[in-house]
Amino acid sequence: MSPIDTTTDADLVAACLDGDRTAFSRLVERYQRLLCSLAYTATGSIPASEDLAQEAFVIAWQRLGELRSPEKFRPWLCGILRHRIGRLRRREARAPTHQAADIDEHAHAITAADTSAPSHAMSNEEQTILWHALAQLPETYREPLVLYYREHRSVEHVAVALDLSEDAVKQRLHRGRKLLQERVLRFVEGALVRSTPGRVFTAGVLASIAALPPPARAAAAGGIAAKAAAATKSTGAAAWLAALSGAVSTLLALRAGLDQARTGRERRAVVRLVIIVFALFAGLVGVLFGGREAALRWPDLQVPLAWSVQAIVVGFSIGWPLLFWRLLRQSRELRSAERARRPERFRAPADQRRSRSGEYVSGWRLLGLPLVHIRFATPDAGDPPVIGWIAGGDRAIGILFAWGGFAAGGIAVGAVSVGLVSFGAVGLGLVGLGSIGVGAIALGAVAIGYRAWASMSALGWETAQGYGFALAKTAAEGPIAIARHANDAIAREMLANPHLDAHTMIFLVAVTILAIAPVAAYAAAVRRRLGKDR
Repeated sequence: MSPIDTTTDADLVAACLDGDRTAFSRLVERYQRLLCSLAYTATGSIPASEDLAQEAFVIAWQRLGELRSPEKFRPWLCGILRHRIGRLRRREARAPTHQAADIDEHAHAITAADTSAPSHAMSNEEQTILWHALAQLPETYREPLVLYYREHRSVEHVAVALDLSEDAVKQRLHRGRKLLQERVLRFVEGALVRSTPGRVFTAGVLASIAALPPPARAAAAGGIAAKAAAATKSTGAAAWLAALSGAVSTLLALRAGLDQARTGRERRAVVRLVIIVFALFAGLVGVLFGGREAALRWPDLQVPLAWSVQAIVVGFSIGWPLLFWRLLRQSRELRSAERARRPERFRAPADQRRSRSGEYVSGWRLLGLPLVHIRFATPDAGDPPVIGWIAGGDRAIGILFAWGGFAAGGIAVGAVSVGLVSFGAVGLGLVGLGSIGVGAIALGAVAIGYRAWASMSALGWETAQGYGFALAKTAAEGPIAIARHANDAIAREMLANPHLDAHTMIFLVAVTILAIAPVAAYAAAVRRRLGKDR
């Protein structure tokens, strides 16, 4: 075998760092088809695609010393190219136009040229018709199709190049072929073979770097890709724990509700609330998993399925707090009605309104607010929320810390929580965590935010990472990822956090303590003060 087949990328990169331009020419030969193909699917122009690919190789030569993980040369190189493509698109006010003539006018002529012309170069007319055909395909199908014919019809090579499974590549190729008319497909196959870059392209890249100094050697090993893999595992564990802690804290709060009940109607109302909570969240989980499986089974429907699921998630995130607020109000109204209907059940001192057993207010105050204000008993209709620096109850507002059914504060824990840092079934805050986390930084089973990490569905403005759906404006990673950069080197670089793995354990412990411990202590205090058997 020739050296290009046996020498690893890492060995060639090491030789380049010693100033060996011949080694870089072998890297160019190895990946020129890949880069030109990716650039062509974005531009629709073979000259423009080769210019972009050459620029990417030149930049790679200049920055080779920054590559901390030489074995990751290919995804790093593709990331450079995609960054150049992104800059080109942003620089242009509109997408490049291709003055393509109608295919019907040229099909016969091109077919004849394809079978008789000895030249391997493509004419301008061929390029025009080729792009006219390919431009009708979504980029999801266009990239695999172009790469397939330029990579010697190898599904394996395409899968490696695009970081996809071979089954996914086969599905996209099958769908891409169906979208093309038979006569256009026959032309595209031959035209793409003739457009493959060769020695002239390699010579152009080497001429471009001839006057440039050798790249500086990197100072340390270990790269962004490896850190990204560790960060993915860390965020996944954190997302699952945030979701679990939200569910556990909700269960503890509901158990406290049973201890607070004094009549059969109140207990049945609490049980009904438990059933409603879990039925709704089970339904949401069913939608998420069902949508994920459907999107993986039918790739053509991924985009509409993804946005449909997100619409349901957003609707649930708005509807759940409104429903829970109504259920709590009904609980207060029921307490007042039961107090009037069954007064014998409320004769104990602990069951009197605002008794010392049912409510604690500290004597110390700051700026007119008690340092600690906690309500243990079910409130009656008309009772105000609990307010203090540290507050707990069915509705709690705590300047520093709050927990309860509805909780608002600096740090808030509850079935619905709002705060700078919030934990709960639905947590809304600068940092939002829980079964549904909403915030600038959002983490949970479902996450909605500027940056979102989720175990099932992530919807982010800038970035999103999920193990089901991941949708974002800029970068996304996940089985069903939709973004400007989805599951590519740039997405991995943007989502990599070199400090996350070192602090993961601290974060996980903090989530456990802040989300579960206060609610568990509250539930124990309710049982001790009120007792379900009173």
